[in-house]
Amino acid sequence: MSNFVSRLIVSAIGLPLVLGLAWIGGWWLFALALVAALVAAHEFWLLARAVQPLAPAGYIGVVLAIAGAEAGGVRWMVGGVVVSVVLSFALKVVSDTRTAATIAVSGTVLVAAWIGLGVGFLVLVREIPEHGRLAIFTVLLAVWAGDTLAYLGGRLVGRHKMAPSTSPGKTWEGFVFGSAATIFVAFVALYKSDFLSVPESVILGAALALAAPAGDLFESLLKRDMDVKDSGRLLGGHGGMLDRIDALLFAAPTAYYCIAAFGHA
Repeated sequence: MSNFVSRLIVSAIGLPLVLGLAWIGGWWLFALALVAALVAAHEFWLLARAVQPLAPAGYIGVVLAIAGAEAGGVRWMVGGVVVSVVLSFALKVVSDTRTAATIAVSGTVLVAAWIGLGVGFLVLVREIPEHGRLAIFTVLLAVWAGDTLAYLGGRLVGRHKMAPSTSPGKTWEGFVFGSAATIFVAFVALYKSDFLSVPESVILGAALALAAPAGDLFESLLKRDMDVKDSGRLLGGHGGMLDRIDALLFAAPTAYYCIAAFGHA
């Protein structure tokens, strides 16, 4: 089966599932977010096993961060990451791994903060009073549209490499196509709503257009460091779970704070 066909199959199954649970929200979305985050964290542990991260502390940090987001908001979510700092230090003290404490602890906390907070903020976007459903749909659809158009635009007219040493497949032409799609989807989703004004929706779209590719490039940088192409093969042509949610890990916090700046969070 070609990558393109497997991408279509996974998208046909995954999109309705994710959007359906995002529509329902609550603990159903929490369950999906938690599973996705734990799978992504596991993929990272496999990639980074050479530096011997302290996986139990990372898993606990991810779980507490997302549970904190669902149950208590930003403060409790950040508290989950703080717990991972303490636990990783304690595990390093009693473990017999040879990796330097700076590397092991930093790698562990990175996952708790990067994945735990990124997914946690997506949960918080859904919890925005009165407009959470519209907000999370806007973020998901805008990021997915940007990713798809960036891929197609890069394949069709891409000539100038965006980050040749980090992600050779990304081009500036694809970035322009993806940014236009992200801003357009955000505008259309929020047009004539009583949530954000037209200028605010365009600003949100522009922020997502910058944050999502940055999240993608961040993961690409880590994979380049580990000398791998994909974080896994769980999702066929899409790669691993981490490959699928990397853009959202930067886009969700950006969306939340943009909406908060507009006075709606």
